[in-house]
Amino acid sequence: MLQAMRRIRLSRFSDRGPAALNFLAARSGLIVCALFLLAGLATAGDYGSMFDGDIQRQIAQANWDYILGRADRIEPPHHYTERVYGVAFELPLLLAERALGLEDYYYIHRLRLTLTHLFFILGGYFCYRLAYRLGGNRLLALLALLLFLLHPRLYAHSFFNSKDLPFLSMFVIALYMLERAFRRDTLGAFALLGIAVGLLTNLRVAGIMLLPAALAMRGLDLGRADSWAARKTILATGGLLILAAGLTFYAATPYAWANPVAYLTASLELTVNHPNVVFQLFQGQRLAAAEMPPHYGITWFGITTPPLILLLGFIGIAAVAAQGLARPGAVFGNTRRRFLLLLLAGFALPLLAAALLGANQYDGWRQLYFVYVPFCLLAALGGGRLAAALARRPGRIMRIGGGRLGVDCPANGANPSLAAGLFQLSGRSYYPGTAADAVRDGLLEPGAAGGIAISGGTPSWGDPGRAGRAAAYQHPAGGGPAAFDGRHRG
Repeated sequence: MLQAMRRIRLSRFSDRGPAALNFLAARSGLIVCALFLLAGLATAGDYGSMFDGDIQRQIAQANWDYILGRADRIEPPHHYTERVYGVAFELPLLLAERALGLEDYYYIHRLRLTLTHLFFILGGYFCYRLAYRLGGNRLLALLALLLFLLHPRLYAHSFFNSKDLPFLSMFVIALYMLERAFRRDTLGAFALLGIAVGLLTNLRVAGIMLLPAALAMRGLDLGRADSWAARKTILATGGLLILAAGLTFYAATPYAWANPVAYLTASLELTVNHPNVVFQLFQGQRLAAAEMPPHYGITWFGITTPPLILLLGFIGIAAVAAQGLARPGAVFGNTRRRFLLLLLAGFALPLLAAALLGANQYDGWRQLYFVYVPFCLLAALGGGRLAAALARRPGRIMRIGGGRLGVDCPANGANPSLAAGLFQLSGRSYYPGTAADAVRDGLLEPGAAGGIAISGGTPSWGDPGRAGRAAAYQHPAGGGPAAFDGRHRG
């Protein structure tokens, strides 16, 4: 009787449950972001203003006056000391304030807090989408999203810091556009990437680093192209990328209209040698920005990031580095592996550059907040690798998630790695091959009803259909539920 009732419940779940769970799983990132947004709206009024919050608003006002030609209200552009700060985020804040007719500073301040946090949440959603595109795995994507949103220092700054946090959010959006452009390989996708890079460079001149990175990847594609048509497409997309980035940056940067090259030079000089004269305590000493030791930013990153996130991040870094060292040729010939290498460089190089070039550092690591974007993506990968290692321990069964967001994984040697499909969410697997490859490698065995059944607990690919779902839902040895009825998409 118990077995019959179990089969009835399983049949009901197979017929109706997966549709609802698929719906929720496909929107899990939006649901989490919506919950965080509601929490943020409820607590935004509890936050104060940053030290130079009013200065940021004045910068937007000066740029707006410059656009309108109000020469009597502003200094000449070459005299305005804050002209090198872009206003791609600050100017919309000012225009929103004007559109709502706000004059009381309390409401102006509350609006700035809310919109700054909203942009941070938007960045978190793009982080989720990017992680899902890289791993094809909703659970790891949710892990990346939570790591992004729950960093204690960044979450607090996401309300009042309208200078560094918008750059971080725009950085993850630009990274997503970069992955999307190379995945789709269309003119429109590269045009959007150029717009994102242009806005990113406006917010901070350091954002221009994504342009040579994307062009270098296009250069690798050009070297591997086997026809003139393919080369022509690569050259066209690369040219459009440069054009879109340049035009967007120029349009969004009023003080660059007169001399863009001089503006970029001044911005880079200010980034490296900011004339900050405020003394700060660091390791028991009272130091100016120019006197900070090279490891200042790295130290602040380490002591303000929770230890578990650091552990997962360094596991991910080690995994990517080991993969690159083991097969360096394969890294440059594979778009996804190149992107993982780009994430590694995007985290390490800015920190090393700040240390080795003698950049003036102050206020913790806030000028380097953007490096946390690649780090949290690598940390999500590290979490997957750590879970895979734990699941391989003999005699253990590890439950990853629940329902459509998870699988039971008997650690009996049938799950050799994360790439073999330990995490199978909504039919998308980390395994870098087809179902036939998995069968050939001994990871899976052909299943009934047109699907691929579970071999020793390894998740399945293929769609066995309604009649075969109940059978494919259980391990061959009756060990419990596993992923089922998804279509492998590589």
